[in-house]
Amino acid sequence: MNVWNRIIAISLGIVLCLGVVHAAEPAEVERFVNARIEIGEMMTNYFKGGSGYGDGQRPSQEQMRQMGADINAKLTALLAKHDLTLEEYRQRSPDVFADDAAVKQYLAEHPDLKQRYEALPLDRMGRGGSTGRGY
Repeated sequence: MNVWNRIIAISLGIVLCLGVVHAAEPAEVERFVNARIEIGEMMTNYFKGGSGYGDGQRPSQEQMRQMGADINAKLTALLAKHDLTLEEYRQRSPDVFADDAAVKQYLAEHPDLKQRYEALPLDRMGRGGSTGRGY
């Protein structure tokens, strides 16, 4: 019985250490939260008012490709201000935003950013169970 208790204690210690190692650093939380706010505002402005494709009409495949390239170029430039690449942001942001306590603490320290963050559309920013791209 004593051996099993030690194995459990060691396993629990390893799991707790891994959780601490994967916790987001405050500087990283700051970069990603600020980037997400700017991305959300940029995307909201980008799609504000629609593009006038008509009553329920969708853009053509070519227009969709052009729009995707334009959005990626704008995202790349925006993320460069935060010393991030598009790929790095897409890979790391789920981990950073999974640390809900760190994000909430950062936003609590910056009420102006908290207001902007909370104004973002929930369904497109990877919050609220979205299946979207989650910028």
